[in-house]
Parts: sequence; structure tokens; C-alpha cells
Amino acid sequence: MTELPPNVLFYDGVCAMCNGIVKAMLRLDRDQRFYFAPLQGSTAELARSLHTSFPREMETVVYLREGEVFLRSRAAALALAEVPYPAKALSWFRFLPAWLTDFFYGLIARVRYRVFGKYDHCPLPPAEHRTRFLP
Repeated sequence: MTELPPNVLFYDGVCAMCNGIVKAMLRLDRDQRFYFAPLQGSTAELARSLHTSFPREMETVVYLREGEVFLRSRAAALALAEVPYPAKALSWFRFLPAWLTDFFYGLIARVRYRVFGKYDHCPLPPAEHRTRFLP
């Protein structure tokens, strides 16, 4: 693979909370516009080689939209803006300053393993959605 799909959400593949959010996004994404890839995988490595702003750390969500990289709270808000209401309403925080929303994002990111748990390896996605997951 040398090219990436237009809408890819990268997540921490061993984070139980992150995997739960991905499952929720799968339910919300009725138009199937998103692909998903763990930050620990080869797709993320390809994205890092193609985009200098793509992070190496695992404590962030990355939304690669049409070749543009969005991180942390901005990535989450822009992804939520793509799904139908009522979940779309949560994207309102994209209008708040990033320093504020990223502060709260960082608080959650730091405790996510302690609160929600951590897998030993990335779990397999549900069989009916596997075509939407990249390595």
C-alpha cells in the first residue's frame, strides 16, 4: 500500500477505551466513510513517512482527512462532525480553543490505561467490519 484512503482514524490499538470508541464510531458511521488503523501498525508507519506532522506517540488520536493530519481533540471533533446527529452535536467543541480542549484530552489520555484497561495486543475487529480496518 503506497496510498491511504481519504478518511482514516488512527487510534491506540491496545487501549480498551480507544477500541470502545472505534466500535462506537463503526455504529455511527452509517455512510462507511472511515477506515481505522492502530497507531502501532504498518499503515501508521506509512502515514508517518508521508506526513511529517504525523506523531510517533501513542497517546493521541489522529484523523487523516484528505491528506491533512489532525490530532487530539481537533481530530475527535472533526470525526464526530462527519457522523449523524445526535452524536454529531458533540463536535461543537471544535469551536473552542485547541489549548483548552487538548488540555482535557491530555488528562484523559494520561489515565486511560488505569481507568479503562489495556490489551496485550490489538484485538481483532468485528468480522463484519474487517474490510474497514487497515494493518
